[in-house]
Amino acid sequence: MATGGPRARLRPRALSPLREHLRDTFWFAPTAAMVLVLVVWALAAELDTEIVEALQDQQDYDAVKDLLRFADDAKTVVTVVSSAMMTFIGVVFSISLVAVQMASGQFSPRVVRIFVRSRITKATFAVFLATFLLSLLVLTSYDGEPDPRLVTSVPLVQSIVTLLMVALSLLLFVMYVNQTLRLMRVGHVVARIAGESFRVVERMPAGPPADATGDLGPETARVAYQGRAGVLRDVNIARLVRTARHQGVVLRLIPRIGDFVVPGTPLLAVHGGPAPSRRALRYTVSVGVERTFHQDLGFGLRQLSDIALRALSPAVNDPTTAVQALDRIVQFLAALTRRPLDTSLHRDRRGAVRLVQPVPGWTELVDLGFAEIRGCAAESPQVTRRMVAGLDDLLLVVPAERRAPLLRHRELLVSAVEQTVPEAADRAFALRPDRQGIG
Repeated sequence: MATGGPRARLRPRALSPLREHLRDTFWFAPTAAMVLVLVVWALAAELDTEIVEALQDQQDYDAVKDLLRFADDAKTVVTVVSSAMMTFIGVVFSISLVAVQMASGQFSPRVVRIFVRSRITKATFAVFLATFLLSLLVLTSYDGEPDPRLVTSVPLVQSIVTLLMVALSLLLFVMYVNQTLRLMRVGHVVARIAGESFRVVERMPAGPPADATGDLGPETARVAYQGRAGVLRDVNIARLVRTARHQGVVLRLIPRIGDFVVPGTPLLAVHGGPAPSRRALRYTVSVGVERTFHQDLGFGLRQLSDIALRALSPAVNDPTTAVQALDRIVQFLAALTRRPLDTSLHRDRRGAVRLVQPVPGWTELVDLGFAEIRGCAAESPQVTRRMVAGLDDLLLVVPAERRAPLLRHRELLVSAVEQTVPEAADRAFALRPDRQGIG
């Protein structure tokens, strides 16, 4: 990659930021749990050895015999746990597959990531696998020597830890079943999507309006994307701001989070100086096969719209679910009515703008929330009534300069109902505002 020229090149790696990406994986939590249980087992085994040696040094062989009897009893329990835990893991895995399949078919394929990111699901798998591994390790620690003077170790602490892990596994199994049943209900699914969307809003920096980007100065260089094609999932904001500060420039992200990028297309525009080096720009962007919530402001509306569209399809015909999705769409848009949109400005410690990141504008978000649903809702009075009520509520809270897209959608909805519904009484009924649809 040449630096300082008009077309520098960047080859990113998916590492931005690590915590959010690990939450989208299913292997990390079980792997970490099994590594941790190895450490716990090693410490427990060492403690068991010290206990036996201390009793032998005191020549308290009766206590050692008591430990041996306890170990014989505990071994039976640990053996049962070892054989039964794999059955439990199979049950949990089967429940997860059925739940994911039902959610994908009933709501949207994009809601599958809710199950993947579920902390209870990951914790249940992690604890079950850790308990199974611990039981196997404890079984290898039993000493067949019956003489209390010759025995080297009795797995007392190890057995107690295993029993505690079994108790934790049972508790997590109950919580897991409860969580899975909740996620199979549309109300909880749309609430989770809305919650994730609001977290994206909270992470957005509060900044000046979009026209403030006109002060960046002339564009002096560009960084082209070079890597595997895919969806731009997020960027490492802290690293880009730090790189721009060291270089004395302002970086402007050209594609928006959620855009599909291909090699050779512009990725970053540089204002005020030469492009940073390839090494400085490593690990700054992440490209994957699907969008994520981390920095994608419109992804929540995309999922809510998909759920409503699936519910309004002739195969499903569930307008109540569409109304529930509209409830959250209106809630999300109401939270953005007075926030600066179109661009997100990221500053360094001295307050200077170092990174300009494009985000959806108000009109784009309103279109994303209402356009496709409106096109499918003309024949469903429950949905049209809820949409009219939602648009009217938003018109009451938005500033004057943001009323135009809401009025446009309201007029288009009225026009669609007038063209679809032949009876005047039915048209009047379908266009009457009602926050419950048909309350």
